[in-house]
Amino acid sequence: MLKAYKYRIYPTKEQEEYFAKVFGCVRFIYNKMLHDKIEYYKKTGEMLNNTPAQYKKEYSFLKEVDSLALSNAQLNLEKAYKNFFRDKKQPFQSSRKRKVTSLILQIIKMGQ
Repeated sequence: MLKAYKYRIYPTKEQEEYFAKVFGCVRFIYNKMLHDKIEYYKKTGEMLNNTPAQYKKEYSFLKEVDSLALSNAQLNLEKAYKNFFRDKKQPFQSSRKRKVTSLILQIIKMGQ
């Protein structure tokens, strides 16, 4: 069972800068992983299994943000692929333009 909570936050200037960096890195890793998957499939005909950790070596700015946010970008991309290939026909790329940036974090409850 999943529970969802929606919060409105009022961050300080430093927090706003950090969140902007996190949002940018999540968008970057999602788009980069998608591009690499598509290019690899065109060349080999096989699916590429890549992780955000592989990109941290090449792009050092990814080390400055929370790894869970980057992992969620990977999970969202995998979910988009599964939905697309299961005939739901939802695109893996969202072409919507939003004025408000949102972030979804899935936190796993451990223990009781």
